[in-house]
Formats: sequence, C-alpha cells, structure tokens
Amino acid sequence: MTRVSKIAEAPPYAVETALKRLGANIRTARLRRGLRLDELAAKIGLSRFALSDVEKGKPTTGIAAYVGALWALGLLGDMETVASPDRDEEGKTLEAARRPKTAHGSRKLDNEF
Repeated sequence: MTRVSKIAEAPPYAVETALKRLGANIRTARLRRGLRLDELAAKIGLSRFALSDVEKGKPTTGIAAYVGALWALGLLGDMETVASPDRDEEGKTLEAARRPKTAHGSRKLDNEF
C-alpha cells in the first residue's frame, strides 16, 4: 500500500486553498471550452476520476495531472513564472546577504629576495 505524505494528508491551509483554486480554475476553463470531463481526461491520458480529483484540488493528485490539464487547455504558458528565480525577492535578498561585502584585499609583495 502506498503511503500518503504528511502534506497530502493534512496540507497547510494556504496549500489547500491554492490547490482548490487551481482546480476550480481548470474546471472553469474546461466548461468555457465546452469540453466534457471525459473528453479532457482522454486528451491528457487520465481517467475521468483523476481529472475530477484535479478539479477538486485534491492534494494527493500528482502535479503532472494538474500541469497536463493546463497544457490541454492551452494555459501552460503561465507555469513559466511559477517559482521563477527572477521573481524570488526573498531568495535574492538572502543570496545578496551571503555575498562577501568587499573584494579580497591585495597582498603586499615582499621585496626580499
């Protein structure tokens, strides 16, 4: 039997909310395109039950299912900015704080031969 990770069993509220919002957005996009659940599922290569789990925002559903749904709906381009290093202000600040403050000073040469 496969063990479920702790984050999937009891995700933090922010994670649970983000997944539900993403699932609802995928559902809205599917409905706007006039696609049935089984039509979109077939395009991605999922069962309709797995796609239903995506639309519900279930944390046990693999990320490939979410990204596959976005691809099939033509919405994958937005994924390029997710966790982009260029948009990670906190990471850039921490990296800058670890950099040396000054360049290494030049050593005096000893003229003794």
